[in-house]
Amino acid sequence: MLQRLKEIAGKLKAEFDFYRRLQQHPQTPALAKALLWLAIGYLLLPFDLIPDFLPVIGQLDEVIIIPLLIYCAVKLTPETVLAECRAVT
Repeated sequence: MLQRLKEIAGKLKAEFDFYRRLQQHPQTPALAKALLWLAIGYLLLPFDLIPDFLPVIGQLDEVIIIPLLIYCAVKLTPETVLAECRAVT
């Protein structure tokens, strides 16, 4: 189980590095960069669109909104930029 947690942590770190490189890449569209910043801000800021005190749905908004913002940012980014950012290790 500890090995599995280490694998997950390594994958998470790699994903965060990818999004950081994507954010800093000069050919990433401005809208994609803005969506990535919105995802980071929504994760870190204390306010939510749906308050957390509402059962279940209050916690699910982060699970839905943040991946949706990241998905849109990746879809707006050209494949060559995505491949270049993924290739860097």
